[in-house]
Amino acid sequence: MIDQATIKGFGRVGVLFGGRSAEREVSMMSGSGVLQALRSKGVDAHPFDPAERSLGELEAERFDRVFIALHGRYGEDGTLQGALEQMRLPYTGPGVMASSIAMDKVMTKRIWLAHGLPTPRFAVLDARATREQLRLVPDELGLPLMLKAPHEGSTIGIAKVNGYSDMQDGFALCAKYDDVVLAEEFIRGRELTVPVIGTGRDARALPVIEIRAPGGNYDYQNKYFTDDTQYLCPAPVDAELGQRLQELAVQAYHAVGCRGWSRVDFMLRESDGKNEPYLLEINTSPGMTGHSLVPMAAKAEGVSYEDLCCEILQLAALDMKPAAAWAPQASAQ
Repeated sequence: MIDQATIKGFGRVGVLFGGRSAEREVSMMSGSGVLQALRSKGVDAHPFDPAERSLGELEAERFDRVFIALHGRYGEDGTLQGALEQMRLPYTGPGVMASSIAMDKVMTKRIWLAHGLPTPRFAVLDARATREQLRLVPDELGLPLMLKAPHEGSTIGIAKVNGYSDMQDGFALCAKYDDVVLAEEFIRGRELTVPVIGTGRDARALPVIEIRAPGGNYDYQNKYFTDDTQYLCPAPVDAELGQRLQELAVQAYHAVGCRGWSRVDFMLRESDGKNEPYLLEINTSPGMTGHSLVPMAAKAEGVSYEDLCCEILQLAALDMKPAAAWAPQASAQ
């Protein structure tokens, strides 16, 4: 629990939510919850929606730090983080590079593979791919397979392909959101997620959560707007597997260069009596709604939603250290 002296030291805090991405609706719910939680702890917190107000207005607010509760493009992808670096305004979550990488599912997978971390096989398709090119993908990755818009989140722009006849429609759905489409090997098994909080050696994994959605379909509706999805926290896995998943989550977090907090998503395939975890993606500004998973994992550790928000806010930082010797130079006469 964070003491009152620390809370007072936060100063004037902006909670950034809403935004212009396809995930605006979810961000509004996340940000409203965070704002209320911080205020309940005595934080001088104020709402700010970048879709309705300019960056100039954000700078004029003279916040001491900001809590980013934006999801998707223009809030989770490094663009906003770069602007905040220019303002010298500390912010929650990973910095410019890590945010940008994590927002790109293809680049994330390439980095994980370079670090020897397990992720499903994949192919990258141009949004203008021909029908003939699409028909080759199931031969390479097998069926079923997944198609994803690699720069979207919250299960937006995603399609499961069960047969060759599904490829065209699934591809067209994903191509509406991106210039490329990620085709990914389908991992049949259990869906799990592991939040990670902290920076550097202090980064720690929270308890593992298993997600059981109706019909195995963890789509936008089942993620945010129904009570039919089951969340098991801590997940019913043995201690050795649970520790392995947590270690993999922290390794994946560090590989991308994350700090502050994030959430790492897995599929767990059981094969020949062995459990094989596969990294799917990493979310650098996870949801903080009533259905969200990071607060659920924190609660399993005895940390309240309000204290979690304060802990994340305490980790607000900048990537770039100020240039101590920098000063405007008078022009030569």
